[in-house]
Amino acid sequence: MIKQLSIYFFSVLLVTQVQAQFSYDLQGHRGSRGIMPENTIPAMIKALDLGSTTLELDLAITKDGFVILSHEPYMNPVICLDPKGNEIPMENKSHNIYQLTYQEILAYDCGSKFHAGFPEQVKFFATKPKLEDLFVVIEKYVHDNGLPQPFYNIEIKSSPEGDGVYHPAVPEFSDKVVQLIEQHVGWDRVNIQSFDFRVLKYIRATYPQVPLAMLITNAGNYEAYLNELGFQPEIYSPYFTGLTATIVQSLQAKGMKVIPWTVNTTEQMKALLEMGVDGIITDYPNLAPKF
Repeated sequence: MIKQLSIYFFSVLLVTQVQAQFSYDLQGHRGSRGIMPENTIPAMIKALDLGSTTLELDLAITKDGFVILSHEPYMNPVICLDPKGNEIPMENKSHNIYQLTYQEILAYDCGSKFHAGFPEQVKFFATKPKLEDLFVVIEKYVHDNGLPQPFYNIEIKSSPEGDGVYHPAVPEFSDKVVQLIEQHVGWDRVNIQSFDFRVLKYIRATYPQVPLAMLITNAGNYEAYLNELGFQPEIYSPYFTGLTATIVQSLQAKGMKVIPWTVNTTEQMKALLEMGVDGIITDYPNLAPKF
């Protein structure tokens, strides 16, 4: 599988570019979702070629216990076709990744379908890769092409209602992810992020060496969120609207980095960078201002 990716994606789909240098942490959201199918190895490589310093990605768990890249715990009808190449009804969430083996998942095409939200995406047959395969391919790619080693911003996607249905309980899910990271990369270039505070609390208590990012939707309510979490994470990562220079400065004064999501125009990126944010998470690393 890795050999096929190396030959096909590296030599045919992607052309290595001179990596732009940025004075901030440019994070490719789901790789480079605006221009490549999300959470695929080609999307990650494209993000690196465009100068991204960090690869942002999401995780799910298969029936046979593999950790794979996926934003949803099921095959999303917006981006995936079923094993016969047919559309999946939009309301259908029955293609549950936690109830499918990895071999079964490989039959789904999550790269060929037109995405109305991202019409510029390059389309091709794409599958959801294992996290361990991503690490192997990316680390080899940057080594072979003389690119800087990337950082990884890895989201554990979980919820109380999903426990035992769409994913294992938080300890099992988190333990699997931590084990793979320690086997392949280490913590000098990785942080774990989550909206699920149970994940952040478990990892801080069990693996205190792990850098954590708190994902939230309301930028201005940070004191309440920090109180709810019960400790200070390394990164505060809010939805970008509502963020102000005052909030950024207050959080940084506490020792946290501020990295908002998902910022998809050059003008929005510039405005946030002028506020002093430490990084930007974007679907379009090709639109990032170079300063």
